[in-house]
Amino acid sequence: MLVDLSHIFEDGMPGFVMRAKDGDGVPLSATIRPFLTHEQSAHFYDGKASFELTEIRFQTSVGTYIDAPRHRFAGLRDISELRLEELVLPGVVVHVPEARAGERLGLERAVLPDDIDGKAVLFRFDWDRHWGRPAYDAYPHIGRDVIDRLISGHAKLVGVDALNIDDRGDPERPAHTELLRRDILVVENLANLAALPPAGFRFFAVPIKAKDTATMTVRAFAEIGSARG
Repeated sequence: MLVDLSHIFEDGMPGFVMRAKDGDGVPLSATIRPFLTHEQSAHFYDGKASFELTEIRFQTSVGTYIDAPRHRFAGLRDISELRLEELVLPGVVVHVPEARAGERLGLERAVLPDDIDGKAVLFRFDWDRHWGRPAYDAYPHIGRDVIDRLISGHAKLVGVDALNIDDRGDPERPAHTELLRRDILVVENLANLAALPPAGFRFFAVPIKAKDTATMTVRAFAEIGSARG
């Protein structure tokens, strides 16, 4: 069974807001429009056929997206250099019930399974229920002890169903810094993790093979009953 774990990518969709200390922000979003309509293209085919071409403009940290190491560190691997075997992985879900806005989650709340070696570890806060509303902007995030456990346990990818894996109030961005430094990929804005079992599935987060790109939107999904490793 396949389970869709992505938000809909649409015109004017909500995105990350880059905020300065004074509170000013630059919102990210997407613009989608026909580049060529059926009516405009019909004359190329003597009226016997028509086609629509679409133009999309967006910042790549919009929707459900993956961070390559280059996102945090200049000179490290970009999206085009990610290998398929890093993007299709056995997965586990770490459910944190009743996670609260702004809560820093340590190991006593975010209880990781013993075996996370080579796996995609997906944190389920159920925060996707706030998607598109102001409440989505204040989210739970993982603490440094959880980050250390992900590293020592050799996780390969870490995902969250929230806006950011880090507390935006922490300028060090420890999760992005420590995970991406070690080639542990990050996926943010996941959805529908409640439909997954704790384990026993394969996670897919495959972007287009975009060169000189630090992050990229993905169609994330899971195949239940097909985990390997």
